[in-house]
Amino acid sequence: MSAATGKVISIYRSREPADPALPTVSVIIPVAADYEALTRLVEELQGSSCPPDEIIVVDGGTSARCRSIARRYRLVYVSTRAGRGHQLHAGALRASGDVLWFLDPDASPPDEGVHLIREQHRSGSAGGYFPVRFRGPPAWYKSVVAWSLNAGTRLGTPDGNQALFASRQVYDTTAGFADTPLFPEVALVRALRQRGSFAGVAADVGVSPHPWERDGWIWRTLQQHVLALACRAGISPRRLVREYRPLDDGLDLHPENQHPEN
Repeated sequence: MSAATGKVISIYRSREPADPALPTVSVIIPVAADYEALTRLVEELQGSSCPPDEIIVVDGGTSARCRSIARRYRLVYVSTRAGRGHQLHAGALRASGDVLWFLDPDASPPDEGVHLIREQHRSGSAGGYFPVRFRGPPAWYKSVVAWSLNAGTRLGTPDGNQALFASRQVYDTTAGFADTPLFPEVALVRALRQRGSFAGVAADVGVSPHPWERDGWIWRTLQQHVLALACRAGISPRRLVREYRPLDDGLDLHPENQHPEN
């Protein structure tokens, strides 16, 4: 991927690590009009027992509201064009931490997330991920779908919900996130696995059940697995988007077509 460009407004470090020898962690959040979720996530991160050293929001819509949130919470603000893979890579290029932690705005990370990432990084890991769980009342079908998503990540096709993280040093030896409308993290995860261990941590990240409730738990899960298998078979994401256009609405394959509030 070519170098991403963007405008940086400010840089914020939540606090210096108690131990200067600890690896620093930068959180990177791609934003596309999900401002309430962004505010909740930032407050959770900054109020946790082990906050990250840096939080970067990558705005794909040049939104005044997103800039206002970044100013209020003293975040790094990067403005760039829309597209999840492009936004994540743009944030990675601006980050200063030893470890890069990629979170979607609607994620609910564990309170000890930064601590677990530091421990895994200090063991020499190239990166890792958090197994997913669905927020809300427990249900057997939520557990089954979460298990299938986590199994997909173990098999090599992450779907982006697993709060991936990567060593800065190792990330810089890869092409980063692909600038594609589908599965932008697949090539990165493959590269990380080739350069060291890449495994789940002993805590999960909460994700919103809304997309599955909207599309149907079975239908959306089948969509994702069909596309993941096709991707693993070597079919390019851009071709998949063209040939599986009926699945677009369910999988939100075109973030660049969203129109964030200004």
